[in-house]
Amino acid sequence: MSFSPFRRRLVLGTGLTILLLLPAMASFAGDPYLITLFSRILIYALAAVSLDLIIGYGGMVSLGHAAFVGIGAYVVGILSFHVQDGSLLLSWPFELQASDAALLVWPAAVLISALMAVLIGSVSLRTSGLQFIMITLAFAQMLFYLAVSLEAYGGDDGISIWSRNRLPLVDLSDDSSFYYICLVCLLVFLYLSHRLVFSRFGRVVRGAKQNELRMQSLGFPTYRYKLVCFSIAGAGGGLAGVLIANQNEFVSPGLLHWTHSGELIVMVLLGGMGTLFGPVFGAAALLLMEELLSAYTEHWMVFLGPFLILVVLFAKRGIYGWLSGAGGNHA
Repeated sequence: MSFSPFRRRLVLGTGLTILLLLPAMASFAGDPYLITLFSRILIYALAAVSLDLIIGYGGMVSLGHAAFVGIGAYVVGILSFHVQDGSLLLSWPFELQASDAALLVWPAAVLISALMAVLIGSVSLRTSGLQFIMITLAFAQMLFYLAVSLEAYGGDDGISIWSRNRLPLVDLSDDSSFYYICLVCLLVFLYLSHRLVFSRFGRVVRGAKQNELRMQSLGFPTYRYKLVCFSIAGAGGGLAGVLIANQNEFVSPGLLHWTHSGELIVMVLLGGMGTLFGPVFGAAALLLMEELLSAYTEHWMVFLGPFLILVVLFAKRGIYGWLSGAGGNHA
């Protein structure tokens, strides 16, 4: 893949400028809903970028990535439930009080999502190809049905959250402030992912995608590298789940469903797999299409199929690759 450096900088610079100025533009246009819509785009972009780490660079096609998004969201929801109820989070073997402080809740949600990714990955990564896809799908569906069975936390009906988490010096109940928090989370994750991909660690993961046996013969424990990459992607998905729970002030088992994972894969493919920045464009394209077309028909996804076919045929590196001058080249 060969991006035009100037066009790449122009595309990224234009996109970043729009995102930075969007609340002001929404205020000027008298349409505050744009802030809510683009906050959602940023959150799903974060989830899609984390998925691109394992699909685009590691060759690990997962149909269970929504599980980590749902885990992060449920950590926020369960802790908020106990704060609202005034009950203890744990009463045995020791008493533990719940909290709605973002500096406690968010790291806990990310850590739990990462640990679950380690557990799921430690089993799934012993397989490859179709078997890997099916095992990740199976784990996600197990967690989905577990969430449905949690009657204490709403079961099918989910958990309503009275208010967003508390963050020092920032009022998360203000949509503009929350938007910029989402933007900062996305930019930080993109920066860390970029550093990771182009580090020695990233080169090993990318090498394992191309020829895992060759990397093993060179002495690299590819299983461990891929497991760490899988857990980092899970942490990113968990952070996206945290932000979704705070934006919607609601958590439901639907966040863990395999169809949610499918939507994230579509975002990665639309924007450009293996580009990091591509999934951001893919998330924006998919959610803006949904927003615009659903106003005219509830069957808006009928139009998604032809659009995806056009992208595959004429922009093989996705929307970002096409905008950046990569054309139909492959990595």
